[in-house]
Amino acid sequence: MPTANFEELLESACQASNLLRALGNEYRLIILCHLLNGEHQVAELQEKIDLSQSSLSQHLARLRHEGLVKTRRESQAIFYSLAGDEVRQILEVLHSLYCAPGHTTDARKPQVA
Repeated sequence: MPTANFEELLESACQASNLLRALGNEYRLIILCHLLNGEHQVAELQEKIDLSQSSLSQHLARLRHEGLVKTRRESQAIFYSLAGDEVRQILEVLHSLYCAPGHTTDARKPQVA
């Protein structure tokens, strides 16, 4: 790992910490996983994820605030999609570690943070 001065390292650590904090909720991860396959309207996401519209909107707002998702408006519909390759790469690594064939999962229901 290349050495960086302390200020640069601290800034990078802060950015990584914010990203991991945003990813640290099961429902936000599920939302992002659905967006790996392309953009979705809120109503489409709500059909796929067992969350109220209000809770889903709060999670989407957090993801948008953190720069992980972006929006596109078409008439009354708002479409959400992944904001960049960084989040896509992280999700692909998580998928390979936790969703690969043969991986066993803990059947606990996700806890809302």
